[in-house]
Amino acid sequence: MFTGIDEVDWASMQHAYGSAEDVPGILRALASPCPQERETALDGMYGAVHHQGDVYDSTLACIPYLFALVTHAELPDRSGIVELLVSIGGGDTDDFHPDEDEDKDDVSLDAGEEDRANDNNDNYAMARTAIRAGAAVFVELVADRDPEVRRAVPRALVRFLDEPARVLGLLRQRLDDEREGGVRLALAEGLGLFTRLHTESAGPAVDCLMALSAAPNDPGLRLAALGQLAGCAPDRLPADLVPTVVALLRARSQRPRVPAEPERPATDTLIGHLRRLRPADEEGSQLLRTLHSALDARTTDRIALLKGQLTSADPADRCNAVWMSAGLFREWRADYEEPVVLIGEQLASDEERLRDAAVSVLESLFTLAVPAADRLAALVEAAPESWGGGTTTLGRPLKALARSGDPRAVPALAQVLAQPVIPNDIGYTIECLGPAAEQLAPLLRERLGEVPLDSPETYNRAAPLLSALGRLRYGAAVPEVLGLLHGLPRELRFRDSLVEALARTLGTFGADAREAIPALRELLDGERAVAASTALWSVTGDVEAVLPPLLRELLAVEAGHPRMAAEALGRLGPPAAPALPELRRLAESAEVWERTAAACALWDIDGDPEPVLPALRSAWRQNAYTRGTIAACLLRMGTAAAPAHDLVHAELAAPRRHRARRSGGYGSHDILEDERLLHTCRAALDAT
Repeated sequence: MFTGIDEVDWASMQHAYGSAEDVPGILRALASPCPQERETALDGMYGAVHHQGDVYDSTLACIPYLFALVTHAELPDRSGIVELLVSIGGGDTDDFHPDEDEDKDDVSLDAGEEDRANDNNDNYAMARTAIRAGAAVFVELVADRDPEVRRAVPRALVRFLDEPARVLGLLRQRLDDEREGGVRLALAEGLGLFTRLHTESAGPAVDCLMALSAAPNDPGLRLAALGQLAGCAPDRLPADLVPTVVALLRARSQRPRVPAEPERPATDTLIGHLRRLRPADEEGSQLLRTLHSALDARTTDRIALLKGQLTSADPADRCNAVWMSAGLFREWRADYEEPVVLIGEQLASDEERLRDAAVSVLESLFTLAVPAADRLAALVEAAPESWGGGTTTLGRPLKALARSGDPRAVPALAQVLAQPVIPNDIGYTIECLGPAAEQLAPLLRERLGEVPLDSPETYNRAAPLLSALGRLRYGAAVPEVLGLLHGLPRELRFRDSLVEALARTLGTFGADAREAIPALRELLDGERAVAASTALWSVTGDVEAVLPPLLRELLAVEAGHPRMAAEALGRLGPPAAPALPELRRLAESAEVWERTAAACALWDIDGDPEPVLPALRSAWRQNAYTRGTIAACLLRMGTAAAPAHDLVHAELAAPRRHRARRSGGYGSHDILEDERLLHTCRAALDAT
């Protein structure tokens, strides 16, 4: 298996953490008789040699040895190596690519990043070529005696064997011969992938999927076939798709559930951790995930399907549905009241895994979780031990209730704030309660006064409290804010960021912060001049004091400074007129956030829509993350924004959330920001 491995100059190669001289040891450990060593080695392959999907020169050098390992019939756990080869060749990516709208994020790379990206692209192409050259190995593995290997092979075969007719024949033959249920599901997935990659010869594969989706096949296999048809031949789906799927799901749930793979000893590896996070019914989860992904924008069908799943008698089905709902809520706009109510009902379940899943999803919904608020409130009241008092993280049920804006969270939050140790995130959560949180302000002030001045955690502890006090405009906390500002050591971790947060909070107090005027004036010449100027303007209205530092920062070359200065100048309004020439220049900047901030400031200072609307239109289209800021400006513009209302109407009509699928993942506040954008867009139209 390892012929010639010691002759390879591994030390001259690289992986994610430097020299690849340790790679031979990792490869040899994949053949270890010890299961823990094999898993640790596979973890090392993903963690270093194929880190986050990257392909290095050392990754390429591993490919021949990985092929040799999978052909060694006596070696256990070869399925993981097959999956690794598929991933290295780029074959583990999502096969469904719904059309995106025309908007693209403004992403730029520096020269070094661009070189690294080009190198990785070259390596990726070479890896794909190498795995295609060795794809005959996958043919040998189609009938391997290890069912886990047979389960991993169909995707590899379809992706990398450049003989479509042969591939289709192998899949169909294996379906005739295969008796293991999990492998048959993988073969159905292989057929679906085949139809998407080989559209010109997809007809027989679609016919095969149609046959698999019908009785008397096993309910799980029928579900798998329907999920693949939804992705490759939606016109062949039954008219009563959702009732059919729900009936099959319930029929499947009534059958004894066989684990997808035998129990393994716990290991302290990423792979072991991910295994422990798997759903109780991983196969069912995958079947429904495939169907939901294929249905994509068909939210009516997906909501109906979720309702069917969430009312199943099987807790595993309901748990899978809860996790399926998260992706739907994050990506698409729709009326989710009914599924949210059903998710709330899971909070009363005896199944801890199901309750935890429901809490996790509701926590991400903010105000969309309101239909489940009664259930959340009951859970919070019944389980004070879950509030997070005495820990550094707020309890998730309480956080979900507070994020929904429900005032019933206030008494529990007050008790948490009274504990010796409070969660670092409690301040940010309290902000979601609006005026209902006012009674918590004295407690927040007290806890701010207890923040140590010289701890590595000073920023993490103080920033959320400052944010909440600022949102509540609790001017009585000025002494505590100034105490922090005056007492911070020069060498404190994140000191500049904390100074900015302190200044920003003082600004929210307005005239109540007059005691802070000398301290704010001292900051006007430093790195946090913009935050200090904004705060000083809010406290004093002294344009002569704040305009010079803001004009200076507007001309700064440091990244972000012109944008922040423009935003601050916009808050000054007409008194910032001396900044207009530079703001007009900045409104034509290639940097989208500078352009956005300058355009908004131009309106707030001068009230002339002519230079503003073109800049806002281009930024709106270039980067979706600017839309909240732009919509707020359009709202302030009132009738003058009418020429841009086509953008607003299009946004309100768009089915997909504006941040969805733009960063390769989802942020914790994406749903909240999208709902805020929709609210602002409606208000902007009403303002005319």
